Amino acid sequence: MQAAPSTPTPPRAVILVEGTSDAVAVETLAERRERNLETEGVVIVPIGGAQAIGRFLGLYGPDVKLAGLCDAAEEPEFRRALERAGFGDGLTREALEQLGFFTCDPDLEAELIRAVGADAVVEVADGHGDLASFRTLQKQPEWRERQTEEQLHRWLGSGGSRKIRYARYLVEALDLAAVPRPLDGVLAAV
Repeated sequence: MQAAPSTPTPPRAVILVEGTSDAVAVETLAERRERNLETEGVVIVPIGGAQAIGRFLGLYGPDVKLAGLCDAAEEPEFRRALERAGFGDGLTREALEQLGFFTCDPDLEAELIRAVGADAVVEVADGHGDLASFRTLQKQPEWRERQTEEQLHRWLGSGGSRKIRYARYLVEALDLAAVPRPLDGVLAAV
């Protein structure tokens, strides 16, 4: 006799993030903070871009705590969707944070580069066998005179799944006392 299929337990909390690299960063920070999100009933959902936030806000019932992480350019989209979904009117960044929605300035990669430090990010790249590709970018005429932080930001976003892989590597390299506020805040919100 077969057992009846189990009904999945609804999550206690959901963290809505724009993409996979954001989800990896939050998961990695949870691991470093020794939190088991699965046993806590917390799910991280990459929504595939800020334009989808409204649809995802409507998927979860009132008993599910929602939190989120977005880039500064996408904050207005998140704000409008939260207002339409009944989370408040005239939401400021502070009000968004009180709801559990945090904004990276200008994005999570830049937040991580600042927190880890450019020299340490270069060491991380070297440790993962990617220093040569970073040095190639630095030699390109349009990038030669730019600050290392800008070069690293461009490099992280230019190589296939590099942004996703380095979300983990950079969070692993973080001093836990210097975690970017938005990343720390969204995890603490659930």
